[in-house]
Amino acid sequence: MSQIGAAVPGAGVAARWRLDDRVALVTGASAGLGARFARVLHEAGAHVLVTARRADLLDQLARECGERIEALPGDITDASHRQALAGRLASRGRLDVLVNNAGICDDGLLEQQSLEELRGVIEVNLISVLDICRLTAPLLLAAPAASVINVASMYGIVASRGPMAAYNASKGALVQLTRQLAAQWGERGVRVNALAPGYFPTELTTLLARIPALEEIDGPLLFLATAASSYMTGQVLVIDGGWTAV
Repeated sequence: MSQIGAAVPGAGVAARWRLDDRVALVTGASAGLGARFARVLHEAGAHVLVTARRADLLDQLARECGERIEALPGDITDASHRQALAGRLASRGRLDVLVNNAGICDDGLLEQQSLEELRGVIEVNLISVLDICRLTAPLLLAAPAASVINVASMYGIVASRGPMAAYNASKGALVQLTRQLAAQWGERGVRVNALAPGYFPTELTTLLARIPALEEIDGPLLFLATAASSYMTGQVLVIDGGWTAV
């Protein structure tokens, strides 16, 4: 039986937080948390493939990071783009860290939304994640200690007072997908966990109470991506400043 996230015996504390020579994919990486995730994984030593619709922002990110980062712009809801991402990773021969970050939020009361609007949210937030996981599964399962990180939300755990029915439903499904894939892939060496952020300063959020800094999610991301969490799978890390505690 394979061990989930098996660590290198005798590795020091600092080494367990490194990703040297690992390959990572971050979706929705043009701005906000996605861009931050890409920078953090890159700084930890990973070769990072980033994708999002806005090519100019991805190119800027790649220029700022320098070597070991590659931009492949495209629409994550486009099946051919997802195939292209999987093909590019297959050409590299490995995938160690998958961060499913791409997401959109619906706005408006459910009864006032169109079916197309609802489907659009589900396509980005859930269907694209299912398909990326499906397409990259051979690489993940072949890696010595792969980690999948699904970016959910605190609203995948608790209800919001705002009109975000499709968003909350998709993030709740993402939490359950995390548990299911952890159960399916754990014995084959792949860990699957989720981050559930609260109101971080991104283009999708309105800030409430104390404004968190983007770097306050760096530790949870690296923890899940590296051998630091080698015996953890099927879990959800909530980073919300205590919002869901009361």
